[in-house]
Amino acid sequence: MARPAAKPPVRKLAKDLGVDLREVIPSRPDGVITREDVQAFVNGAPAEPAAQPVAAGERREPIRGVRRATAAAMVASAFTAPHVTEFLAVDVTATMALRDRLRATREYADVPIGPLAFVAKAVCLALRRTPVLNAKWDEPAGEIVFHDRVRLGIAAATPRGLVVPTIRDADTLPLRELATALHELATTARAGRTAPADLTGGTFTITNVGVFGVDSGTPILNPGEAGILAVGAIKEAPWVVDGALAVRTVCQLALSFDHRLVDGEQGSRFLADVGALLTDPGLALTW
Repeated sequence: MARPAAKPPVRKLAKDLGVDLREVIPSRPDGVITREDVQAFVNGAPAEPAAQPVAAGERREPIRGVRRATAAAMVASAFTAPHVTEFLAVDVTATMALRDRLRATREYADVPIGPLAFVAKAVCLALRRTPVLNAKWDEPAGEIVFHDRVRLGIAAATPRGLVVPTIRDADTLPLRELATALHELATTARAGRTAPADLTGGTFTITNVGVFGVDSGTPILNPGEAGILAVGAIKEAPWVVDGALAVRTVCQLALSFDHRLVDGEQGSRFLADVGALLTDPGLALTW
């Protein structure tokens, strides 16, 4: 992709705000990006005229801001990284029981701990055992880059569109702090107050499609990441336990990974590890 046209002060502003100029749509006819264009991108505000109603029952809306940036990133990812998606149904009854017990303790009384906190913790633990899922393919350098820490992205639907704010060093956080960070991340994202620097640099992403009542999906990788995990709706379902049919709390997991650097065996092992931890959270003590 050609280097975006912008003056040095504008480039400095974009760098300070954590904005990739390749994602900013210039408003000037000559294609030069201005300070106003950068600010509009950060704020999700239109750099063009607002959408106008037209005849024949249509309404047209300019493609801009977060929506344009997300679309560009998803297209680049889909046509650059060879995606593989694997699925796993998981009995999370024990994890939900653990959540209920923790909520009743003094330490977690003021912590908004939900299922996603346990998924995030399981992902961080599983990444230690399969670190290639926390890596990226660097085509220009001809290298696979392994990250020392997990910068966990959480896909969030906001009025501005889909954003993926990140939690730095998520693998170092105890469950309580991780749950708190997830709550703060979601609150800030919905309010449109996520700092631009916190929207970049993710190393692995979780998307919680279950909040919309969806069981599963085939998530698209964020550019520069090797894996993304979709978590489906958590609900009661028939399940075979010790040879007998029972009602259990179940959810579907879907893992997409970059097949250039992640082999099927590695992706499968990672997904199985996440599933095992959610089935029996006590396993975390043995890893």
